[in-house]
Amino acid sequence: MMAIDRFIIKKIQTCTYEPMRQNLLRLLLIRIQKAINEEEARSSV
Repeated sequence: MMAIDRFIIKKIQTCTYEPMRQNLLRLLLIRIQKAINEEEARSSV
């Protein structure tokens, strides 16, 4: 896991402003999906 991912998770855990939490969760999900897509692309070659 990259440092930015750990940072996002830490912020999600400590953030009390709900709209910010929602945005951080969306960002984390996008990063996870991107990593999955990259892994699938590597394994299909």
